Amino acid sequence: MKYETVIGLEVHVELSTESKIFCSCSAKFGGEQNEHVCPACCGMPGMLPIVNKHVIDLGMTAGMMLNCDINRVTTFDKKNYYYPDLPGAYQTTQWFAPICVNGFLEIETSKGKKQIRIKQIHMEEDAGKLVHDDWTDTTLVDFNRTSVPLIEIVSQPDLSSAEDAIAYLERLRELLRFAKVSDCRWEQGSMRCDVNLSIRPEGSDVLGVRTEMKNMNSLSAIKRAIEYEIARHTDALEKGTEKLVQETRRWDDTKGKSFAMRNKETAGDYRYFPDPNVMPIVIDDKWFNDIKESIPLFPEIKKANYINEIGLSEYDAEQISSSRALCDVFDAAYAECGMAKETANWIITDCMNILNKKQETADMLTVNGKSLGQLIKLVSEDKVSRGNAKRILAVMFNDNINPEKYAKENGFIVSNDIGAIEEIIKNVINADSKSVSDFKNGKEKALMALFGKCMKELKGNCNPQVLREILIDNINKI
Repeated sequence: MKYETVIGLEVHVELSTESKIFCSCSAKFGGEQNEHVCPACCGMPGMLPIVNKHVIDLGMTAGMMLNCDINRVTTFDKKNYYYPDLPGAYQTTQWFAPICVNGFLEIETSKGKKQIRIKQIHMEEDAGKLVHDDWTDTTLVDFNRTSVPLIEIVSQPDLSSAEDAIAYLERLRELLRFAKVSDCRWEQGSMRCDVNLSIRPEGSDVLGVRTEMKNMNSLSAIKRAIEYEIARHTDALEKGTEKLVQETRRWDDTKGKSFAMRNKETAGDYRYFPDPNVMPIVIDDKWFNDIKESIPLFPEIKKANYINEIGLSEYDAEQISSSRALCDVFDAAYAECGMAKETANWIITDCMNILNKKQETADMLTVNGKSLGQLIKLVSEDKVSRGNAKRILAVMFNDNINPEKYAKENGFIVSNDIGAIEEIIKNVINADSKSVSDFKNGKEKALMALFGKCMKELKGNCNPQVLREILIDNINKI
């Protein structure tokens, strides 16, 4: 018998906020254990939550990027269950009126385009982190992550293979990063995925027994886990290897197997009820429209505009449009200098080289785009050499400087004083008669040695072509 796979994904995404969802503690990744905690996010009695408005902004942004309807009145609810990393014995989440509903995401697969429906997006607080110490046979709790703001994106069961799931997750990650909703870093847990999977006879409209694999945090693990579960479910139905039950399972990527954790809970098990300490959020027209106007063009639209409107090559456009940060810097720099190709080269080559040395990603580029455009103009007008411009760029990564002012203050402006240039050339020629003789005897490398010494004395502040012409002219006079 032929079977078809039915998959729905619940994707948890930590939001790019400075502080947590209901208190002012830092929401940044890292730090010493229990460093970013306070009585509110530790669940102490009597502490009242205050909603972080930026969380609502990012929730709406995510919904608009995914073609969702935005609930103009959205509420928070209590999800009751006990686990050691949940200090209040409940999670503040959304059940009755989530921020976003009824969206969709279009993906590209080997079988063509496919639309995946989004059931809802709801906001909630993250739980803490359990740290297991096998040496002492103890488990410790780090509450730094407690109350870090999340959105959970719940798809309809429209996915039918591991390929679909990976394409969906990659597209979702691309859009959320581009909209600056989240950095979506799998390795830091800011993007995690629960996989709900069942199989049924091909053509049937009755869903099979569903299992859920929790907290998957890499695309390769998700792909392997889906393929394993499809095979396990198929063997159970065809060979009777086991009786399938609705349950939550854990994926062991080292062993390449999933293991039962517990029977799958239902909504009734969580006893949802409205959180009396968090008032309903009312999104008025101005708030809604402000967020709508801030939504960026999709990456593929930006790429097409770069190619068709300003003449970038497909490669350059692809590189720039891969990151919202690169787009923002490029747009500002190009608006300042009007040189598309040169701007793309500086970002793709020079800016990325600095980021790579700092072990940072393209999304971390914060250099001032207008200042970069000014620097590119200085180079194009032969006011600053390329080498010195790179030195100025390195400073711009740390300080928001005016490139021309900085170049003047540090002696980086190209000299047009022919007399001063000739004086330095004469001194270099007199000090290296061997290289002069070698060049006159046809050794081109000797000229480059003299050229390099002159440029060093001039600190790079000379037009290379002008310097070369004056240097050759002075040698020929000897």
